[in-house]
Amino acid sequence: MYLGAHLGIAGGLDVAAREAHRIGAESLQIFAKSPQMWKGPPIAPEAAERFRAAVRSEGLRATAVHHGYLLNLANPDEARQRQSIAAFEDELRRAELLGVDALIFHPGAHLGSGAEAAARRIAESINTAFAHVPHGTVRALLENSAGQGTTFGSRFEELAGVIDRVDDRDRVGVTLDTCHLFAAGFDFRTPEGYGAMFDAFDAMVGIPRLFAFHLNDAKADLGSHLDRHENIGAGRIGREGFRSLVNDPRWARLPGFLETPLDSDDYARYSADLATLRSLLASAASGRGRNAPAPSSADGRRPAKRPGPARGR
Repeated sequence: MYLGAHLGIAGGLDVAAREAHRIGAESLQIFAKSPQMWKGPPIAPEAAERFRAAVRSEGLRATAVHHGYLLNLANPDEARQRQSIAAFEDELRRAELLGVDALIFHPGAHLGSGAEAAARRIAESINTAFAHVPHGTVRALLENSAGQGTTFGSRFEELAGVIDRVDDRDRVGVTLDTCHLFAAGFDFRTPEGYGAMFDAFDAMVGIPRLFAFHLNDAKADLGSHLDRHENIGAGRIGREGFRSLVNDPRWARLPGFLETPLDSDDYARYSADLATLRSLLASAASGRGRNAPAPSSADGRRPAKRPGPARGR
């Protein structure tokens, strides 16, 4: 797994890439604009090129943009949904300009209209956005939810219900957040529980649809439906709860992004979390460089259709 983290872009997009390398990250997730805004200033082509160049020079193996927090493609209010679709299209264009591998987004909340209607609305929204941003190479990844309130996507069949309705399925996939999985009731802390969870995912969604992880411990109990991230080993999942995940050869070429709590000491807690995860590796002697070679494409982007362990079940 390409272990990395979500870093801020206040100092510049290219600075985020250099900071990722400094803390020992192999992968990088960013926001492409303020996550609290529907619209943001455009990204200058020169800034995008500096980011691409920094990704290449720092040897980052995978990159992603995380969508802002206001998005709700499942909203039953048509005007609000149209606003979300416009924001989604804008984020797609930003991600394409930056040359990242993926745009990760929360599917949203059905607000009482039901999961089936939500799946249909989300898929229709994605189809509309793809039609308006054609021929894209950035894959849109639905992130599983913790299941709080009416949020959509805590069950694998809900994620499958969206993907099955998307016209261009080569452009969609899934990101699994470990805190959200645990909060939704999946206990993967033992090899048996881990195997059962991914058997269920494969049956419902399909292992080839999985393209990234968010690596977060959980403050709240199993099945709590509370989205409360904790540093690796300090929460209810615990250090050993990540052992099976980081050693699974199916994920050798997939990124795992930390979204764990930080403090005033810059990214020191990220560095500690990365060290904890690497200590769990079966071959812990070489933290960086244990995976397959970095992409060789000119802009550092992997092919849209990716080979590798995640497709070889």
